[in-house]
Amino acid sequence: MTYWNPLSPDNRSKWKTVKGLDGIAEELTLSIDDETGEYTRLTRFLPGADTTPFGGKRHAYPEEVFIVSGRLYDKAVSMWLETGHYASRPAGELHGPFATDIGCLVFELSFPNRINE
Repeated sequence: MTYWNPLSPDNRSKWKTVKGLDGIAEELTLSIDDETGEYTRLTRFLPGADTTPFGGKRHAYPEEVFIVSGRLYDKAVSMWLETGHYASRPAGELHGPFATDIGCLVFELSFPNRINE
């Protein structure tokens, strides 16, 4: 869809549980380029979410994240990412595990076609 409100209650059913994070995180892919694999996604961490049992994460590609609302503690960088924070993660950068007390909405741009940039 080109113009729509992913945060509208009418679109609640479009959100999916993040695989392995049942009850603590949901995601909604806003767009994906079938040719390059690049995608834009919203990830919502619910209040009290803690991904410590799953450890940190690395990707072979760069990604950018923007905190739309709430706050998220990134244990890899020992920092609270709060509303308005932006991060440009190069390929291979460790991020997470994450925790949030009040919940957090993250806007993410991922570039899997740019491996090892």
